[in-house]
Amino acid sequence: MSTVPTDPDAAAASQAEIDAEIAAGSKEYEASGVEETQPRLDFPPYRSSLLRHPTKSLHHTDPEEIELWSPAFGHRDVSPLESDLTMQPNGEPIGERITVTGRVVDGDGRPVAGQLVEIWQANAAGRYIHKRDQHPAPIDPNFTGVGRCLTGPDGSYRFQTIKPGPYPWKNHHNAWRPAHIHFSLFGTDFTQRMVTQMYFPGDPLFSLDPIYQSITDQKARDRLVATYDHDVTSHEWSTGYRWDIVLTGSHRTWMEEEEQA
Repeated sequence: MSTVPTDPDAAAASQAEIDAEIAAGSKEYEASGVEETQPRLDFPPYRSSLLRHPTKSLHHTDPEEIELWSPAFGHRDVSPLESDLTMQPNGEPIGERITVTGRVVDGDGRPVAGQLVEIWQANAAGRYIHKRDQHPAPIDPNFTGVGRCLTGPDGSYRFQTIKPGPYPWKNHHNAWRPAHIHFSLFGTDFTQRMVTQMYFPGDPLFSLDPIYQSITDQKARDRLVATYDHDVTSHEWSTGYRWDIVLTGSHRTWMEEEEQA
């Protein structure tokens, strides 16, 4: 959703200025010769990146005490119907129906089974049902934009949803986010949570987006982009995309700080 920049005047920057800053960061990365598979914490083109990571030393806490005040998830708590975002009580949502599926695996390719996967996204017009999203795009009354499921024995997940639209945000003047779906993955307890974003192939906004570009290594960026898979499509119903999530190792999927757009 829309993000407030660190500097109140930062949103006045033009896309050309942001593009120049992104290009400068790319040159710095190429000159360093160091592979960066995760986003830079302080990435100047992404104005609020300074606010999105800890600036002080971390403190140890008792994990058992945290668990007393955290939600508990299990197979009885997650209905299979929650993975279909197109099933709404008062009508069907507007937009291109898509199926998104893949596997959650560790760095050695072993499946991670029984894990809670949550998604949230904008509707086909690029609008969230959230009080902070006030840009003048229509709200779809038949689309909540949220879903969840548990990974199967082979680490697989599957969602039926609507392809989200791009939307404006407040990083700079005329700033637009590429279409994406947010993913949240929980481990064996509530304190083990990772958040990332899935993008769609061929998006023309990739080169203009400072969040996507904050990952300076192209191979790491590519791992955030789903693949169109015709075998995942449904006849006369939906197109299909496949996207695997790697939790560990040098080829792991980028995971973001909390509250990113």
